[in-house]
Amino acid sequence: MKNIVLLGATGSIGDSCLNVIRQNKKHFHLFGIGLGGNLDKAQQIAKEFCPEHIFVAESRINQSHDLLQSHSSILSTEDELQSLIQDPSVDIVISAISGFAGLKASYFAVDAGKTILIANKESIVAAGDILMPLAESKNSEIIPVDSEHNAIHQCFPRPRDLKEISKIMITASGGPFREKTFQDLNSVTLSDALNHPTWNMGPKITIDSATLANKCLELIEAHYLFQIPESQIEIVVHPQSIIHSMVTFIDGSTIAQMSNPNMEVPIANALGLDHRLPINFEAINFPGLNLSFEPISEGREVIFDMAREVCNKKGNLGVIFNASNEIAVDAFIGSKINFVDIYQVIQRTFDHFSCSKVSTLDDIFEYDKQARIQAEKVIKSLN
Repeated sequence: MKNIVLLGATGSIGDSCLNVIRQNKKHFHLFGIGLGGNLDKAQQIAKEFCPEHIFVAESRINQSHDLLQSHSSILSTEDELQSLIQDPSVDIVISAISGFAGLKASYFAVDAGKTILIANKESIVAAGDILMPLAESKNSEIIPVDSEHNAIHQCFPRPRDLKEISKIMITASGGPFREKTFQDLNSVTLSDALNHPTWNMGPKITIDSATLANKCLELIEAHYLFQIPESQIEIVVHPQSIIHSMVTFIDGSTIAQMSNPNMEVPIANALGLDHRLPINFEAINFPGLNLSFEPISEGREVIFDMAREVCNKKGNLGVIFNASNEIAVDAFIGSKINFVDIYQVIQRTFDHFSCSKVSTLDDIFEYDKQARIQAEKVIKSLN
């Protein structure tokens, strides 16, 4: 029986994690959950799974709610979060917190040598220079949960031998604007951008899918997780989202991981620690299956150029790229800028900074702060 701490328990990834745990209760116990503010949903989770500890964001701790009054262990401070994650009873930490906000939790898990299932790609993008060496020194295993990187994880040989790898191909659905020209994007609305053709996700990652910033983040994450040069990572549009990633080897053969699009498949693989877990999910019906592949849509090259620069230069560039994107997406959701302005906010913020080395978590947070301030200045200049 493995004890699990699930952070981001009330989000869309959290839902999928809970469903996998629900179907495999003889293997897993939900020791603790963390959430930002959906106390009603957290109460339902607590009633079903009976976690020993519940972490609630400090901003919500003074709310009047039955959960906060009735549960015996409600945590809210950063020190309490660290203690929960690093509790000796905890076997697996799942980081499903959205965005840069998940970095400290990821750091706490890695620093304690925990097995961490990471859906929070922003942690790796912003702090890969710190987290990856720390994971090696602490013997912490980082297992990706997002469908693309988990697919690569499944396709890689055991033990991992990078000399056998020719390239990695990460697939992209293309989002809702796959068939639009860059000029067409001037007229798209928030509702258009949130209408993803394949995946049901939270608003931030759905907008990232529409801009393809999500694929840039995934390219950077793959570079760090699998220690492979960006020149060996290719992004290919695959609208059906059946093949999640592919690995091509030096003998010309390619291994692909395939499944119908659903987050429970990669989560089950990650939780099983390479042993297959049963889940109630429909496998692919191959007769009549039609798969297609396309290059990235014209006009989106600049954002990928920045992502590849992050991989090659590292340092503070990852946190700057991520922070500028988060601010730009928030501004678009808040109707402060148009959709195409997201690209301009990212590039102008990114170009404002020169590459500098980062050595500590404090360095990461300082560059994150500076990048957000600069991105806000760019947004003001657009209005």
